[in-house]
Amino acid sequence: MIPFVNLVGQRDAYRQELEKVEKEVLDSGCFIGGPQVKNLEKELSDYTGRSAITCGSGTDALTIALMTLDLRPGDEVIVPDFTFIAPAESVAFLGGIPKFADIDLKTLQIDPASVQGLVSEKTRGIIAVDLFGQCAPFEKLREIAQKHSLWIIEDAAQAFGATRVVAGQIQKACTFGDISITSFYPTKPLGCYGDGGALFVSDYQLEEKIRMIANHGSPGHYDHQILGMNSRLDALQAGILRVKLSHLDAELKIREENARKYDRFFLDVWNNTRGSDLQVTPQALDSRNFSTYAQYTLLAQNREAFIALLKQADVPFCIHYPETLQNQPCFRGLQQAPSPNAKKATQMAISLPVCAFTDVDQIISRLVRA
Repeated sequence: MIPFVNLVGQRDAYRQELEKVEKEVLDSGCFIGGPQVKNLEKELSDYTGRSAITCGSGTDALTIALMTLDLRPGDEVIVPDFTFIAPAESVAFLGGIPKFADIDLKTLQIDPASVQGLVSEKTRGIIAVDLFGQCAPFEKLREIAQKHSLWIIEDAAQAFGATRVVAGQIQKACTFGDISITSFYPTKPLGCYGDGGALFVSDYQLEEKIRMIANHGSPGHYDHQILGMNSRLDALQAGILRVKLSHLDAELKIREENARKYDRFFLDVWNNTRGSDLQVTPQALDSRNFSTYAQYTLLAQNREAFIALLKQADVPFCIHYPETLQNQPCFRGLQQAPSPNAKKATQMAISLPVCAFTDVDQIISRLVRA
């Protein structure tokens, strides 16, 4: 069976490097903090051009970002209605009110026009998600934020390594928000062997506050200046991430080529040989973006019929996401104006394997025979 994300293949490719760093950490006896974490943060900073602060998970990173920006109970934060629950969950966890914005049905990114329509006197900020690996439309979002004195958190959980051309310059993911975050969950383009995350800032005061919040509100030992939490990336995960970071750009090029193979197949072959009920449309990539392709996502006219053929061909798939956030049971009391594009995406979106260790040619050959 083809894995959806081939983590075993990746480990086999880097086995010697991984086992070397794993042994170094285990033999050192330094499991929390220490040189591996310090060096990873420096390498993440060098990669993005922003200060990096590691933490326990991408969800923790979002929560810490909101705490750093002083979110208060009753404050409203605009989030996309079609994404993983973490942005809205983190807002609600701190007593804030998530306001659910619609998406662009072609790119699947948050729609700035919908965001503008949700701004109220209670709005404090926007969480924009770089969904499926490409950067959100930050230029338009920043215009809205500046007009209404809002902050932006960039949720780049799926997009570490992505870029967007802004004013003729290439700008990397994790640099678009007042605070940006990412996740190192194992299946992410840059993933560890458990949970992990990081925050990225260019403001020293924000960096210091983030570090305190992630360390029980303390800048050192037993000096708790503010209320915080316990959110740390351990040394073993940091060492693993350092190995994988050194190979990330090469992997992203393979992901991009895998996505191009899928594009050519589905647009030039599949849609020309299948009936109307089996037509599919790849997620549109903004021409200014380089995507990490955290997933290769299609919109299927008849998803159930398409799934039947995938099962027949033994091709794995995932559905991201089967319901809009405002229709999740935990948010039913917050239901707002419907998000028609987000709702369509929940009924049409389906993702295929695309990682650097996926044999896309094999998948395509299976689909040809299906």
